[in-house]
Amino acid sequence: MSEREHTTLVNQVFHKIFDLLLSGELPTNGVVNEVALAERFNVSRGPIREAIIQLQGRGLIVKEPYLKARIVELSVANMIDIFHLREAVEGMSARLAAERMPDAAIDELLDAYHEAHTTQSKPPLDLHTRIAEGCGNERIRALLCDELYYLLQLYRTRSGEIPGRRDTASTEHWQILRAIKARDGQLAESLMRAHIAQATHALQDLLGQETRVLQTHHNGK
Repeated sequence: MSEREHTTLVNQVFHKIFDLLLSGELPTNGVVNEVALAERFNVSRGPIREAIIQLQGRGLIVKEPYLKARIVELSVANMIDIFHLREAVEGMSARLAAERMPDAAIDELLDAYHEAHTTQSKPPLDLHTRIAEGCGNERIRALLCDELYYLLQLYRTRSGEIPGRRDTASTEHWQILRAIKARDGQLAESLMRAHIAQATHALQDLLGQETRVLQTHHNGK
């Protein structure tokens, strides 16, 4: 196998494992079984180990010395820290997008978002990433689309599981897009910050409830 083919294989394994994280099939704080994953994906353990190292670098897997690798635990405290960072950085991302994105790019984004929400065959559009990519600030793009992307996806997937949150988020997304279209940077930033603050509170409640259930279960044993 060439180096290029090996790199492609590792990337494929990385995304397959990440999909298992998003679906919950690999639960948070659960042990990562390299042998089981290698058998499931019909690959050797080498690509599995390399993909796990990449997942560690993205903050999705933790491994302490002499202990098995585990999926990151979605703690309330860690979530709040990350979402506070999101609120500040994505708020600025929305402001800059309203000020800097070309008209054609904004119209294309509006059309793509509308199509993704009216055509079930279309995959969901990652509006947050698209705004970051179009804001014209490379540092913001790198942070949101590279460094924190996968960890944010994991938290955002959990947030979308909250009853009613997905529909509410969709409405908030449309409001943000309209503010960007109107070139109102201040409003776009305000709406984005409020949108993420709402997600923070909702996810905080969900994770808090799950923690209390686990504690009750543990104490009852």
